[in-house]
Amino acid sequence: MARKSSKSSLTSKTPALTHIDAGGEARMVDVSEKPATERIAVAEGRVVMSKATLELVVSGNARKGDVLGVARIAGIMAAKRTHELIPLCHPLALSKVSVDIAPDARLPGCIVRASVKVTGPTGVEMEALTAVSVACLTIYDMIKAVERGVRIEGIHLIEKKGGKSGHYRA
Repeated sequence: MARKSSKSSLTSKTPALTHIDAGGEARMVDVSEKPATERIAVAEGRVVMSKATLELVVSGNARKGDVLGVARIAGIMAAKRTHELIPLCHPLALSKVSVDIAPDARLPGCIVRASVKVTGPTGVEMEALTAVSVACLTIYDMIKAVERGVRIEGIHLIEKKGGKSGHYRA
């Protein structure tokens, strides 16, 4: 009795990857037939640092300036340019991008949350995740001279609404 290869048994049990064609080649998904609907994605991540560094960030006395303000703008800019960073993402006319950064003394550090909205044929999960990632990296960049042991953690999708797959909440 012949055994199925692990590749064929994986294919029969799991959904197909949308960015891979039948020949196994990378492709951009054709969304031209999909209806334009409102789509929203929310992502979150954390930047963990010492209490002293967090106090410096919150007070606005970091040597490079307003850490949280610069990180917020960097996250918004990154969401708008996601298609330039992730090879198979569609360029989207985003209708809303917000990046909120909340200092949290319990971490200690900052919780970064991005919300992205579009009316279009494809979702904005990658844009929300990119916004959070770049905002976290910007915080790191602005405080690394003070503390090299800063950690970026837990970047993940919190919620997704709209489209064929419906509502997802982590």
